[in-house]
Amino acid sequence: MSLRAELETIDEQARHLRDDAEDMALRAIVAENTGVSRDARRAEEHAEAHRKNRDRVVAEIAELERRQDELLDQLSAAR
Repeated sequence: MSLRAELETIDEQARHLRDDAEDMALRAIVAENTGVSRDARRAEEHAEAHRKNRDRVVAEIAELERRQDELLDQLSAAR
């Protein structure tokens, strides 16, 4: 899978994870139940881990684009 395709998948999953985390946080407030609060924290932690993975993929894409530009510059200079 290409990094751009991976990023699209991550973005789609992130939307669902954010929605789930927000829903669970709201339930935790309404329920005032420690079990629900724990689940909400776990959902938020999962969403945060997903955000970090997305940031890593975005940084990797940027680095590959930078390297590609360097190689194209070198190729152009060699002509």
